[in-house]
Parts: sequence; C-alpha cells; structure tokens
Amino acid sequence: MPKVFSYRGKSLEELKKISIEEFSRLLPSRDRRKLKRGLTIQEKKLLENIKKNPSKFHKTHVRSMIIFPEMVGTKIGIYLGGGPKGQEGARWNTVTMTPDMVGHRLGDFAITTKRVKHSSPGLGATRGSKHIPLQ
Repeated sequence: MPKVFSYRGKSLEELKKISIEEFSRLLPSRDRRKLKRGLTIQEKKLLENIKKNPSKFHKTHVRSMIIFPEMVGTKIGIYLGGGPKGQEGARWNTVTMTPDMVGHRLGDFAITTKRVKHSSPGLGATRGSKHIPLQ
C-alpha cells in the first residue's frame, strides 16, 4: 500500500485549499514568524509566477523562501552562486517540488558547498613539501 502524504494531519488537497495565514499556523515558530512579517517582493513575485504558469520552469535567487502547497509539481531553478575563481557564470540547481518538501525552504534542496577533495601539495605549499616529487 503506497504511503499517503500528510502534513500535520492534513492532506495535500486540504493544504492547497487553505490560505497562507492558516498554513502558517501549521508551521514551526521560525516559519510562522517569517510569514507573520510578510513575504518579500521577490517571494511574492515568484509565488504569483508559479500560480500563473505552474508548468513553466522558474529560476529564483530566493533561497530562504518557504515551500507552499501551491508550489508542488513545479520545476524551480534554485541559485547556487557563482563558480570558483576562474569559472564565470552562475550555477542553478533544478528541483521538482514534491509534497514531502512542503514547509521546508528552497535552499535546503540546493547545497552550495562541494565535497573537499585533497590531493598532493602544490608548488610552494610548505618547506616540507619540497621533498615530494611534483611529476
């Protein structure tokens, strides 16, 4: 039997019917406080664009936005920041919103740091590295 989604005892259909104020009562205190203060201009614009055209791909820099039930099923490009020195241009992480993501933040699904891979020391690293052959 497949697992049925529910968030704080409410199904996805019930969540989509309620207003943002009622949805905020189901969230943890940090998120309630953010919604009580109101959405930023960028967050409002993104939410309006998603409501207008949910099938379109949307890019955003707003990593701190809470994922609302209306966003489920859309594809969003979340900004990761510019690449390391020498690599110009921004990186975007494409994420398809699922019901399990409701209540989280967009930045939770687009990790900005990469795994560190250490190798042998480079030229002029330390005095101890002069005895290691470079080639």
